[in-house]
Amino acid sequence: MAENSTKKRETDFTNGPVLGPLVRFMGPILAALMIQSLYSAVDLMIVGQFGTAVNVSGVSVGGSLTFAVQSFITSLAMGTTILLGQYIGEGRRKDASRVVGTSILLFAGIAVAVTVLLFLFAGSGLSLLQTPAEAMGEGTVYVRICSVGMIFIVAYNVMGSIFRGIGDSKTPLIAVGIACAVNIAGDLLLVGVFHMAAAGAAIATVVAQGISVWIAVSIAGKRGLPFDLKWKELHFERALALQVFKLGIPLALQSLVVSGSFLILQGILNSLGLIASAGIGVAGRLVTFIMLFPDAAVQALSAFVAHNVGARRLHRAKKALLHCIWMNLAFSCLMSILSYFNGTVLTGIFTSDPAVMVAAAEYLKAYAVDCFLCSFLFSFLGYFNGCGRTTLTMLQGLLGVVVRITSAFILKGLSESLFVIGLATPISTVMQNLLCTIYYFATDKTITRQYESEELPE
Repeated sequence: MAENSTKKRETDFTNGPVLGPLVRFMGPILAALMIQSLYSAVDLMIVGQFGTAVNVSGVSVGGSLTFAVQSFITSLAMGTTILLGQYIGEGRRKDASRVVGTSILLFAGIAVAVTVLLFLFAGSGLSLLQTPAEAMGEGTVYVRICSVGMIFIVAYNVMGSIFRGIGDSKTPLIAVGIACAVNIAGDLLLVGVFHMAAAGAAIATVVAQGISVWIAVSIAGKRGLPFDLKWKELHFERALALQVFKLGIPLALQSLVVSGSFLILQGILNSLGLIASAGIGVAGRLVTFIMLFPDAAVQALSAFVAHNVGARRLHRAKKALLHCIWMNLAFSCLMSILSYFNGTVLTGIFTSDPAVMVAAAEYLKAYAVDCFLCSFLFSFLGYFNGCGRTTLTMLQGLLGVVVRITSAFILKGLSESLFVIGLATPISTVMQNLLCTIYYFATDKTITRQYESEELPE
């Protein structure tokens, strides 16, 4: 892929204003995440309108399990984004090309392994979540069909990490936007017309994910990358793979344990019955959308900071962190108000069952509190990731897991209210914010000395 064909498309994060380029880069990431979230949301929405509480519970719990796996892969691929961004910032184009080639082969192997494991242990995973017996069949079918599409999920996330690493957030948006339209059409046909419930929703999702990968690869072939990369010469380099793992594994482990803690929390709440299980599933889909802005901020800030760390311009990275905090605060205040006071209106989008709507709205109130607290947490994580301090990201995640699960058990002993038990999440976020704040001020001088200079490394 020729460098000249994409020189104009490359984004320079290391010079000029900070806020404008950050917002323009973050916008397509936010839109792509929003559209990508529609995959599972549309599944649940259409199943909720045409199916029963059993169908809703099966798809929601099955979707939670597959989403946990997807989050692990996405976080692991962040290692590619960070390393690639730092090399681009340093001007090491040949090394950037080698990172891309190694990442493609590395994640191809991971995709095969994940597909096999998820298919074989779908039932066991759902049992650990204390899935209601009535919904086990639907959930197992959904997970096993989606496992076939894991190769597409992995491929899309690797392509997305590469594009974000070079400062291109628009190409993943185009790919996922077209694929989402296919998914919606497939859900309406298979679930609404042929009444295939969980199986139909899963099939539509897999087909859509395959299309998103095909589109991303096609666009990459036509537009090229800002460095020379010949697909026929791709080869695996162990040293680069270890660097990707060194940056990505702490993030992936953090994502795994955090997702696992939420699955444990869901299991605790599932024990309250079918209505509670369905309600938590509906609330979870809404939370996915509520947290999209902070999620986009993490990805955008990670790439932006990585470029400036590579270029030894840490002062620009710090400015980006402050901008990110204020943007997150403005968004979270709005979403917190909507979630707390208009829960039944929002939950009605996904289900027509009054009991499920009320249960979901009650649980959603706890996340209204957490949304505000995450404005600070997610901004810190994006900054630390871009600096390569992914171990801190993992440690704060582990702290959150311990506090969240412990709090959930304690609160469940005090009350069976979904709102009260759900408060375990904001309690853990408070502790995570405290750790990140202490680490930021304790290591600020060290990081500044390391990454703020006029000379680039050899």
